[in-house]
Amino acid sequence: MALVILGLLLILVIAVLLASVKLIPQGESAVIERLGSYTRTVSGGLTLLVPFIDRVRARVDTRERVVSFPPQAVITQDNLTVAIDIVVTFQINDPAKAIYGVDNYLVGVEQISVATLRDVVGGMTLEETLTSRETINRRLRGELDAATAKWGLRISRVELKAIDPPPSIQQSMEMQMKADREKRAMILTAEGKRESDIKTAEGEKQARILSAEGEKHAAILAAEAERQAMILRAEGERAAKYLESQGEARAIQKVNAAIKSSEVTPEMLAYQYLEKLPKIAANEASTMWMIPNSFGDSLEQFAKAFAGKDSDGVFRYEPQRADSQTRAMAGEDDSTDQWFDTSTDPELARALAEARAVANKHVDDPDPTSAFDEGSTPTETPQVAQKGEHRAIESNDSPDA
Repeated sequence: MALVILGLLLILVIAVLLASVKLIPQGESAVIERLGSYTRTVSGGLTLLVPFIDRVRARVDTRERVVSFPPQAVITQDNLTVAIDIVVTFQINDPAKAIYGVDNYLVGVEQISVATLRDVVGGMTLEETLTSRETINRRLRGELDAATAKWGLRISRVELKAIDPPPSIQQSMEMQMKADREKRAMILTAEGKRESDIKTAEGEKQARILSAEGEKHAAILAAEAERQAMILRAEGERAAKYLESQGEARAIQKVNAAIKSSEVTPEMLAYQYLEKLPKIAANEASTMWMIPNSFGDSLEQFAKAFAGKDSDGVFRYEPQRADSQTRAMAGEDDSTDQWFDTSTDPELARALAEARAVANKHVDDPDPTSAFDEGSTPTETPQVAQKGEHRAIESNDSPDA
C-alpha cells in the first residue's frame, strides 16, 4: 500500500514539474494566462509557471514571414479586370496584440491587402497599373502598416508578384508590342538606308571632286606643256631663221668677195648673162622672152663710164684691184663643224627635266617648290627662253656670225 501511495506521489510531482516548466525555443514567443487573464509574454528560454493556475495561451512565431496570397480580380479605371498576386512580408512585434487584437491576423492582412489593392488599382488605367508597380507597392505597404499596427504587426514589404490582364488584352498588347517593334525596325532600317545613301553620295561627291581636280591639273599641265612646246618651237624657228639669214649674208659676202677678188670684166658678165638666157627661157611659166635691142648700147655706155679708152680707140675696163681684206675673206675657209652640233643646251635640259617631274607628280601631293601653282605660271622656261634670246642677240652682234 505504501508503495502505491509513493508511486502516486511521484507521478503527481512529475506532472507538477511538467506543468510548471515550459521551454520556449528561439524565434518564438508564448502568451501566458493566469486563471484566464493575460499575464505576460515570454520568449527564448526556460519559463516557470504556477502549476494548474498559469497556462500557455498560444505560441507565436516572431520571425519575419513571407505570405503569398492567391490572385485577386481587380477592375481598373478603364473597366478591365486583371488578376494580381500579392506577396506580403511582415513580422509580429507584440504577440499579445496578435492573439487578443484579432481573431486571425493572416486573414486580416489578406483582406486589408485586397481592399487596399482594389482602391489603388481602381483609380488607374491598365497601362498605368502595368507601369506603376512601385507606386502600388508603396501605397499598399503604407495602408497595411497603419491598419495592422494595433495587431502588433509590422509590414516591412509588399510586392505585386504578377499582374495578369485578360487573354484578349494580352493578345492586343502583344500585337501592339509587335507593331512597335516592327515600327522601330522599319525606322532603324530607313535610318540605315539613309546613312548608307548619304555615305554613298559623299563618296561619289569626293570622287567627282578628285576627278575634276585631276582633270583640271591635267588640263593645266597640258596647256603649260603646249605653251612650253610653242615657245621652244618659236625659239627654234627664230634661231633657224636667224642662222639661215646669217648663212645667206655670209654667202653673199663670200660671193661678193670672190667676185671682187676674181676681177670680173664686163665681157665676162655679158657672157654669163647670155649663158643664163636659155635657162631662163626654159621655165614652164615663161611663154615669151624678150631681149631688148639696146642691150649692146647699154653695155657700151657701161664700158664708156667705167672703162678707159685705149690707144686704138677701144674702151677697155680694168677691174679694181681687191684689197687684202677682201682677198682674205674670199679665201678663208669657215669652220662648219658647229653647224651640225645637236647637243642639248644644259639650261634647256634642266628645264625639261623639271617639267617631266611636275608632270609625273601626283595631283594630291603638296609641293611648295612645284614649278607652278594654281593661278601662276612656271618661271624656269621663260628664263631659259630669255637666256636663249640673249645668246641669239650676242651671236647676231658677233662679227663672225
